[in-house]
Amino acid sequence: MSELMTPGNANFLGKVFGGAILALLDKVAYVTASRFAGKICVTASFDRVDFHSPIEVGELVHMVGSVDFAGRTSVQTRIEVYAENIHEGTTRHTNSCIVTMVAIDDDGKPTPIPQLIAETREEKIRFLQGRARKEWAKTHVTDSLELLGKLESMDDAELDRLMQSDLRP
Repeated sequence: MSELMTPGNANFLGKVFGGAILALLDKVAYVTASRFAGKICVTASFDRVDFHSPIEVGELVHMVGSVDFAGRTSVQTRIEVYAENIHEGTTRHTNSCIVTMVAIDDDGKPTPIPQLIAETREEKIRFLQGRARKEWAKTHVTDSLELLGKLESMDDAELDRLMQSDLRP
């Protein structure tokens, strides 16, 4: 997908607003996942999105989506973002992210999707990375909830001690 960045996409610094890029990323993730699944897909999560360089008003933004991993109902899409300065004839990579989408049925419930067949070396690597990300996400949620529970159960003195240190509880 490509879109020209206009003044309506600009933030208060005159650069393209990060939220405008996130909205485009979500659309590309939808199209990529839905094409693969053959079903309507909704956003489950965004992996880290880093903005490596600002995108200028007047540049043409290109987003390329691909499927890295497919679970039973979820699709991990990789999106690469490039900004093209039409006048200078230059293009640079500005962002990458992984968006997990979930296929849903007519009742809005998760529904099974086709199996992803990884054939090339790069596809196999990305598939295995995707599977690892999915497993890490499960552990991360459990660990985060455990940490939050520990913090909430601490008394004020323990919280103050932690505020003064770099130690984790």
